[in-house]
Amino acid sequence: MNDYVIITERLGLRKWKEEDVIPFTAMNEDAEVMRYFPSTLNYDETIAMVKRIRSHFDKHAFGLLAIDDLSTKTFIGYTGFMIPSFTSYFTPCVEIGWRLQQSSWNKGYATEAAKACLHYGFETLNFDKIFSFTSMLNTRSIKVMERIGMKKQGEFDHPNIESSHPLCHHVLYGIEKLKLA
Repeated sequence: MNDYVIITERLGLRKWKEEDVIPFTAMNEDAEVMRYFPSTLNYDETIAMVKRIRSHFDKHAFGLLAIDDLSTKTFIGYTGFMIPSFTSYFTPCVEIGWRLQQSSWNKGYATEAAKACLHYGFETLNFDKIFSFTSMLNTRSIKVMERIGMKKQGEFDHPNIESSHPLCHHVLYGIEKLKLA
């Protein structure tokens, strides 16, 4: 258990291991998991993403954490923090995000992991405010944002997505340290 940075009732959140790449690739190749992203990611693109995650940890001492289902000790996705690489009216900022394999949906895992991450971000990493954003079409993630206590802050067009693309228009949510329940 000492690999885990955060432990919840059902989940262990930890830094990435080499053996995460194969199930993470499968997740990123799943069209339904990636429905609210411009495209799926293949093996090489997933490797590049894991390298960016590790680089973010090296640079900032925080990042996206792999999630294990503690009952099976298997990788089911990620949650954690990143500093967005694009410019908008709310950046620079700390963003919380998550992505889970489809077989882990509808079990409350995203909410459980994200809520624990928020506490970790405010209590251990000493963040003052945390944001999250997604396409306006991604109602599942918006519901997670609301369940973890985040409030809508506004809307924006994502600068890395073509303005004519249906996923371009995003909603922005945020939560401040003093307002964490």
